[in-house]
This record gives sequence, structure tokens and C-alpha cells, in this order.
Amino acid sequence: EIAAIIELCSQRDRIGVCVDTCHIFAAGYDIATAEKFISVMDEFDRIIGFKTLMGMHLNDVKSAYGSKVDRHAPLGEGTLGLEPFKVIMNDSRFENIPLILETTDPERWNEEIALLRSYTSRT
Repeated sequence: EIAAIIELCSQRDRIGVCVDTCHIFAAGYDIATAEKFISVMDEFDRIIGFKTLMGMHLNDVKSAYGSKVDRHAPLGEGTLGLEPFKVIMNDSRFENIPLILETTDPERWNEEIALLRSYTSRT
């Protein structure tokens, strides 16, 4: 759907996309394992292109896979789990993409940021 919308734009080079982990999981893109996340992002790259990816919202999911219900959860406390975040923190394609923690409990943000940073093997 995003590709179809971009295709309708006369100035495609001015269009950017923000991927939200909860939204894509709830929409029916299975990203719960490292392999599935990589596959979905490879498909995104093939159809839309990483050059269009301008940001990512990182959050776990309270609702079921494919439920079409947008309910964010703290990292590791939802139906998505932590595997996709481990990939994001180590995949060089995300290196210059703004990663925005968009979880529900501000008192846990420092802990969640530390968790994400603990996954990175980049120096």
C-alpha cells in the first residue's frame, strides 16, 4: 500500500517513510523472529527502498499478530518479543536511520534504551 501511495506522488524523491514495529506486526507482517524480520525488511527494500526509510518507531505489541490493533507495549513485554530489536541494532542498513523509542512507560525509557544499546555489536 505504501508503494502504491508513493507511486502516485509527483515528487517521489521528497517522500519518506517511518516504519513502526507495532504497526507492521499488527498489520500482518510477521517480524517476531530475526529471520522473518530480515525477510520483511528485505521485501521493504525491494519494493520501497531503504533510501525512503527516514525513521523507525520501536515498540513491542500488546495486541495479537495481524490483529490490526495498534497497542504499544514496553520492549519484551508484548507479543512481538525482542528478536527484531536485536536485528535493528546490528543491521548496518539502520545505522543512519533515526530510531525512536515509542513505548508506553516513560519511567522505563532509560532501561529500554540501555537494553537496545546492549544488543549492538557495532563499535
